Amino acid sequence: MPPTNQQSSTKPTSNLDLFPIPQSFLLQIGTASILLLLITGKTTLRALEAIGEASEELFRGDRLPNLDFPDEPEINQDEKIYTK
Repeated sequence: MPPTNQQSSTKPTSNLDLFPIPQSFLLQIGTASILLLLITGKTTLRALEAIGEASEELFRGDRLPNLDFPDEPEINQDEKIYTK
């Protein structure tokens, strides 16, 4: 009796044949995306530094309002006891 499961071809099928995109094209896309990521990172860093410098300028002393301080300091009751 002949075997019931006979294979007609001995060549294994490969799933890589489904993607006919050349490897050089995939490499170009990967390189371009990494370069774009680096440029975006540098631009973001510069923008964050500019925002930080602007916030420092906002809190500089020459732009804050002048505060009125009393001429004579007030003395607490506790300090009067210790000075007697």
